[in-house]
Amino acid sequence: MDGGPRGAHIERKTNETRIILDLQLEGSGRGVIETGVPFLDHMLTLFTVHGLFDLTIQAQGDLQVDAHHTVEDLGICLGRALTQALGDRRGIRRYGSFTVPMDEARAGVFLDLSNRPFLVLNLPPMAARVGAFETELVPEFFRAVTQHGGLTLHIEVACGANTHHILEAVFKAWGRALAEAVAFDPRRGDVPSSKGVL
Repeated sequence: MDGGPRGAHIERKTNETRIILDLQLEGSGRGVIETGVPFLDHMLTLFTVHGLFDLTIQAQGDLQVDAHHTVEDLGICLGRALTQALGDRRGIRRYGSFTVPMDEARAGVFLDLSNRPFLVLNLPPMAARVGAFETELVPEFFRAVTQHGGLTLHIEVACGANTHHILEAVFKAWGRALAEAVAFDPRRGDVPSSKGVL
């Protein structure tokens, strides 16, 4: 594989949200992220920096209701961007895993770019909110990414007491695991599947 830049441009407009998203897999960790949900901006910045992606997001949503529609639709857009950027997934490593400690918290992310969406999310009890962010939206976000990105995603938090630390470890580990999975394998020129297709 030539390892050329792979990217995607996604626009989604509904009665609830308007999102413009650009993703570059061969990036430098640069994020320009404005979702209207500050804690999510922080988490997506961590994902971008630690995965060495470039990610630009401009989002407007019905935050006067709550952040649910915005967070879920951002997951949809990011998943679609991943699918678009990967194309037929030829030559990629396909699998990725990484574990990140964050003070007392430790999170492991294990993923397969299989085109078979499946989410396993094991989180400890967390505070209902971090700042204004409702933590029950985290599963909604990752469910949307998984469904529209075509990946099997397991997130396992082994320990943690501080909700901010738990989620920070999760998003950092997700970035590192995804970077590993989307990378080209120099020994492989075909689709990494015995079926010949993903």
